Formats: sequence, structure tokens, C-alpha cells
Amino acid sequence: MTESFRRSGEYPQGDDHQATDPMRGAYPQQQPVSSSPVNPEWPPPPAYEPVAPVAVDPGTTVWPGSGQGGDGGAGGHGAGGAYAGYPEPDAVSSTAVLQAQPVPAAPAPAPKKRAKGTIALLAAVAIVAAAIGGGTAYGIQELTGKDTASSSTSTTVVPAAKKGTVAGVAQAVSPSIVEISATSNAGSSTGSGVIISSSGEIVTNNHVISGASEIKVQLSSGKSYTAKVVGTDSKKDLALIKLKNAPSGLKVATLGNSDGVQVGDDVVAIGSPEGLTGTVTSGIVSALNRDVTVSTDESQGQQQQQGGGSGQWPFSFGGQQFNGDTGSSTTTYKAIQTDASLNPGNSGGALIDMNGNIVGINSAMYSAANSSSSSSSAGSVGLGFAIPINTVKSDLASLRAGGSDS
Repeated sequence: MTESFRRSGEYPQGDDHQATDPMRGAYPQQQPVSSSPVNPEWPPPPAYEPVAPVAVDPGTTVWPGSGQGGDGGAGGHGAGGAYAGYPEPDAVSSTAVLQAQPVPAAPAPAPKKRAKGTIALLAAVAIVAAAIGGGTAYGIQELTGKDTASSSTSTTVVPAAKKGTVAGVAQAVSPSIVEISATSNAGSSTGSGVIISSSGEIVTNNHVISGASEIKVQLSSGKSYTAKVVGTDSKKDLALIKLKNAPSGLKVATLGNSDGVQVGDDVVAIGSPEGLTGTVTSGIVSALNRDVTVSTDESQGQQQQQGGGSGQWPFSFGGQQFNGDTGSSTTTYKAIQTDASLNPGNSGGALIDMNGNIVGINSAMYSAANSSSSSSSAGSVGLGFAIPINTVKSDLASLRAGGSDS
């Protein structure tokens, strides 16, 4: 038997208790729901009346109640009551209605931006960074799939679709190369020149126009113009002439930086050998800083003109004479050696890097032809020389002022 902890008089029984207990009426006697015996030592549980449903507006909180205030709410003070140990709010009816504050809806998350543009931007920045960091040539090669050009200059004249090709160089530079015909009492000769200004200034070799009484220039378009001598420098074998009544729209050549030329660089030569206007040949830079000696005597130019355009410009190299005797009046300059085919008439023409920039003015070439040889042995043997374009640029101011020979 379960031991009772009730002390005597704690729960009085009978009518006296009912009369004195004010809470008695709030809990009518519950009828037993089964035949199971009930411990008489515990008070009977209160009866629960079913609560009628109440229709309320959405968002309203309903608190069930007994219609009584204070501690008489349904569920009483038991731990499992409607308020679980909290005081029941005063009720004016069987149901307490509290208006709930609407909860604002959470803002929809911002849509994520597409990363496509960001990825493209990063790729572009990476390419530019590679170029700035010293990988210009490599970056161009990777993007275009073509050979890289010489590092002699950063200027690109050749169209992008033909970059690094002889055809591209020829297309871009040929309009800037002219044919020069010099006439004197001794005869005439043919050479080449390079347009360096829109006003009609043309750089050529001094020996091409030396002693000439008349100079005619034929453009790549086929049109011919008369030119005058502006200045000469026989010590560098350079001359500056200018077209009379020069037309508008002349294609000006881009002068590069010959200090950046390296042995093995691909180069293109354009000139008018034997009067064949706009002839294009190609090769490589064979050597740099070759000491080439040429004549400064004006009579040498006249002797060349007597050959009717087939005369050779004599020069000496390595202690040997080529193309005849240079005479007693000579000058020596540092030259770029190339194996690009050069023939009489190429003198004064352009040596060009694969970016389309002029890196030299062709000035001397060796030919096996001589007075005793047959014509079949004549022609270039891959031994040509060009005056570095930096030498030309440093001499332009003097040439425009009349040159050192004035």
C-alpha cells in the first residue's frame, strides 16, 4: 500500500469544508470514468467542459478561458494547465482575443549577377598584364598564331590579319617606297627612296643623286614628279630630296629603331632594282655594325650613271674592294648586313622589319658581275648592307639645313 503523506486536518471533509472552500463551486465533482479504484486520499480532478470553437480573423491569437477571472481559469494551477504556471489574464468572456502584429515578409534575396562579364574582364586584364610585364611578343604570338615580329619597335604598321608576313609588310610599306631616276651629262642611273613626310621629303643615298642635273621620282601609283635636292651628306652616303608640287595623301613610312635589331631577325627589302619598280625581297639580318667604306667623290656617282642603270656602287669591306675602285676619297660607316637580295637600283630603298618599320636604308651590295663575266653570273649573292635608320634620323636636321656638304 502506498504510504500517505497527508497530515491530519490538511484536507477536511464534509459540508463544513464545502461551505468554507470558495473554489469548490468552480470544480464540480467529476464522475468516475472507469471502475478502477481511486485513491481516496487524493482530491478528485476537476471536470473540463469542452470549449466551443471561436471564429476569429487571420493573425489573431486565441486564449481559452473559463469565464472567470483570477485563478479560476481552465486548467487551474496544475503544471499542465493552459498557462503552465503563469497567471491567467483577466477575461471578460470565455475567450481572450489578442490582436497579433503582422510579421513583415523577409525581403527577397537580390539576384546574383552573372559572372560572364566579370570573367571576360579578368581575362582581358590578364592578357594586358602579360603584355606589360615583358611578354608582349609571346602574348601576340599566342593570340594571333603568327610568328612574333622584331623587337626593334613597338609600332605596328602591318595589318593584323597579315602580321609577321612578307605579304603584309609589302602591302603596308610599298606605297612609301619610290623609284628615283637621276640624270646628268654623263648619263642616268636608277635608285630608290623612302617617303618620310607628307610634304614630299624623301631619303635616299647620296651616290644615287650625286652630280645629277635632273631628278624624277615615280610613286607606287605610277605617277611621276620632279624633285629637288634639299641636302646631302656624302660621309654617311645620305641625301634628302623633296617633290615639287607634291600631291596630297602621300603614304609616309614609319621609321623604326635600329638599335633593337638583332642578328637573325627577318627583314624585307623594297626597291627598284634594274628599274623594276616596287620589287620585294626578303631575308634575315646577317650581322650588325659592319664597317663599310664608300666613295665620297662625286665623280663616282657620275660613273655609275654612265652605266645606264646597271652600274655598281663601289665599296670596300674587310680590306677588299667590291664593284670597282672606291677611289682615294672615302668614308666609313657602321652598317646592317643582310642576305636579302639587293641589286643595282635597290640603293636608297628600305630595309624593313616584320612590323613594317624602316630599320635601314639599303646602300651597298655585292654582285659577282664584272667586265669579264657573263650576264648569267650577275646578280645578288646575298651580301648587302644598309645604313641604320637611327643614323638617318640623327642626320635629318642637318640634311634639312642643306647637309654637311653645303
